[in-house]
Amino acid sequence: MSDYTLYYWSVPFRGQFVRAVLAHAGKRWTEGGDAAISKLMGGPVREMPVPFMGPPLLVDHEADVAIAQMPAIILYLGETLDLLPATPALRALTLKVVNDANDVIDELTLDGGRQMWTQERWREFVPRLEKWMSFWEETGRRHGLTAEAGFLLGGEAPGVADVVTATLWSTMAERFPPIATILEAAAPMTAALTRRVSALPSLAQLAARAREDYGDAYCGGQIEASLRAVLEA
Repeated sequence: MSDYTLYYWSVPFRGQFVRAVLAHAGKRWTEGGDAAISKLMGGPVREMPVPFMGPPLLVDHEADVAIAQMPAIILYLGETLDLLPATPALRALTLKVVNDANDVIDELTLDGGRQMWTQERWREFVPRLEKWMSFWEETGRRHGLTAEAGFLLGGEAPGVADVVTATLWSTMAERFPPIATILEAAAPMTAALTRRVSALPSLAQLAARAREDYGDAYCGGQIEASLRAVLEA
């Protein structure tokens, strides 16, 4: 039996952060599948493993615990798998990185597709995207990150902040090459960190599996189609 069941749609997007931390920790999990997610979401709240509006939802079978909301899941895994930094300040900064990543993908999808991308909207958004990228760049600089070596919050091995960073930017850059170009120009140390961490065997295997399972899909639906339309124009 797998250690966990992850309920997330058949795309990378928000669920890929959870998959990446699990893979980095060497844990096994089962994908709940789209039909099971829809059934849970459509059923009575009292029958949910934990009250949730939408995935990701993670069930830890050994601990008999269910957690929803991506940042909460990552914090839970970091705590229970001993993947967080030693000091309270760095643990809090790790959670900030996770929340920033969550905010970035919300903005990239215009709050889940409340609007669609147009060329004008994308042009107006690029400086904001570059500012987001600069957060990672400056955070790393303050903790000794260089283009050649180091990790986002220092330390001798990649932590949750590095795995989340690599997952955020590599998944996005692989599927949208113009964003990769922006990242290289706006945050070269972050781009280098992303390449180094993404090359770890566990994460490289996860990315290959995502390609096999999901193809070029990122978040799916009309919002992804509109993003591709402006980036490929």
